Amino acid sequence: MSYSLIHNGTVIDGNGRSPIQNGAVLIRDNKIEQVGRKNEIRLPNSDVQMIDAQGGHILPGLIDTHVHFIFDGINFVEGMNTPFSLNYYQAIEPIQRTLDAGITSVRDAGGADLGMKQAVEQGLIAGPRMQISISVLTITGGHADSWLPSGLDFGLIPATPGRPSGLCDGVEEVRKKVREILRAGAEIIKVCSTGGVLSPTDHPEFTQFSPEELEVMVQEAAYRRGVKVMAHAQGAEGIKNAVRAGIHSIEHGIYVDDEAIELMLERGTFLVPTLIAPLAVLEAAKASGTMPEWGVRKSREVIESHSENIGRAFKAGVKVAMGTDAGVMKHGTNLRELGLMCNVGMSPMDSLVATTKTAAQCLGWDDKVGTLESGKLADVIITHTNPLANIRSLEDVDNIRLVMKDGRIVKNLM
Repeated sequence: MSYSLIHNGTVIDGNGRSPIQNGAVLIRDNKIEQVGRKNEIRLPNSDVQMIDAQGGHILPGLIDTHVHFIFDGINFVEGMNTPFSLNYYQAIEPIQRTLDAGITSVRDAGGADLGMKQAVEQGLIAGPRMQISISVLTITGGHADSWLPSGLDFGLIPATPGRPSGLCDGVEEVRKKVREILRAGAEIIKVCSTGGVLSPTDHPEFTQFSPEELEVMVQEAAYRRGVKVMAHAQGAEGIKNAVRAGIHSIEHGIYVDDEAIELMLERGTFLVPTLIAPLAVLEAAKASGTMPEWGVRKSREVIESHSENIGRAFKAGVKVAMGTDAGVMKHGTNLRELGLMCNVGMSPMDSLVATTKTAAQCLGWDDKVGTLESGKLADVIITHTNPLANIRSLEDVDNIRLVMKDGRIVKNLM
């Protein structure tokens, strides 16, 4: 049994409450035992490792609910010439970068398979704990169908032995495909209920999958002890179809309208904005020229509506969880999303709650991570700067001075 005390800092516990000045967190083995002012912490009689926060801010480990570890920036030509197994080796460093940014838990929204998750769990590579969807369900000609008019398929998330193809049409094909993906180890099902920006033959407003097909996904997933479904959903009709079917979270939500907002409030549906995603497409196009014309054109078309509509949804009370679509942009730059969330009307504290408490609720992991509370896993970060005064300071990973995951220090710049 071992104890650690993180002290001499300001505690932001993830619940949205006022910060605790002269705060401290007492950790026993891999769990939090006490949180409060240092002079209120009851220290054990045994030896305690003292971790000096040096006047910084002590927060829960951060959570990104929408990443893709299988790629790290989009380059279609390079991807088509990369052996599928090489992708796993190339992911090792981006996964580490994510952890170094203070993100101790993620939901991989397509690409990471069971082996990648187990590599982290077994300590073969360093990274955040992962909730995986493995594959992405798509209709023929839908957002995750990478077929090109030339007849070639650029295969952004291609089928592999551990990652079934997500292509399916009709209720019975959908039912079988969900079962195949669950068999492969998926902990959440990912579906595209609309088109998207980086798909070659559709548009974000195109509606994909029928209500009946979406409902059977939810039904089949729920049979596995309550597995949820997340939906890439950008157009208003596809968002509403997904919410009515019982889908747990809406990803992107570009054209979410008033009716969709009311439905989400009624059903308790989460919204994961990924505001950085279309911006990242435009930045990559300018910097490297590797983005396809259709992706650049659609990103320019949606970027303003995206921000406006997410702002309205948050103001109305929809539960917003932080997610980035990292992979479209470089992993480790995830915390740029927090500044963008503040640009649409969220306060710095709102954005921190979205990437701690609310994100943990979205993953169904709020019983173990997301806030600094007794009994939860010791996922803790220390920031050099005050994120409430300057949320964008977290974009500099050097300002994330210490990262503790599951009671182990995995980054230390103190």
